[in-house]
Amino acid sequence: MPSLMDTYIENRSIVNPNDANILGSAHGGNVMKWMDEVGAMSAMRFAGETCVTARMDQTNFRRPIPQGDAALIRAYVYEAGRTSVKVRVRVYREDLRSNETQLTTESYMVFVAIDDEGEPVAVPELTIESDRGHELYDAAVNGKED
Repeated sequence: MPSLMDTYIENRSIVNPNDANILGSAHGGNVMKWMDEVGAMSAMRFAGETCVTARMDQTNFRRPIPQGDAALIRAYVYEAGRTSVKVRVRVYREDLRSNETQLTTESYMVFVAIDDEGEPVAVPELTIESDRGHELYDAAVNGKED
């Protein structure tokens, strides 16, 4: 059975001019796309199947990510149903020169595992085997910092 830490993924994208809005920061639609991609990767790593987005809870934009900084996206599975996978996704603004990070965006997402015909398939049971895994689980279910 896959453990929570097996699903933990970090990815980065530089905010280039074509990713920015007229104010010179990451366009919200691009941030949501990055969240969806990394969330799906985490879900697929867990399920061992293709996973598609079923729901994205409210997305909270706390602060912008300036052009030239990196968008650091972190995602992990914290719960699994019969065919669905719940993923916590958080985005940070990262200044690559100073390594300073600030939370910018977050959401909880649900993905459904599907087979080659697009039909839902069962996912494994999630295990939590490490102290860090328990910390991440607690942070996700209680809406705390991780």
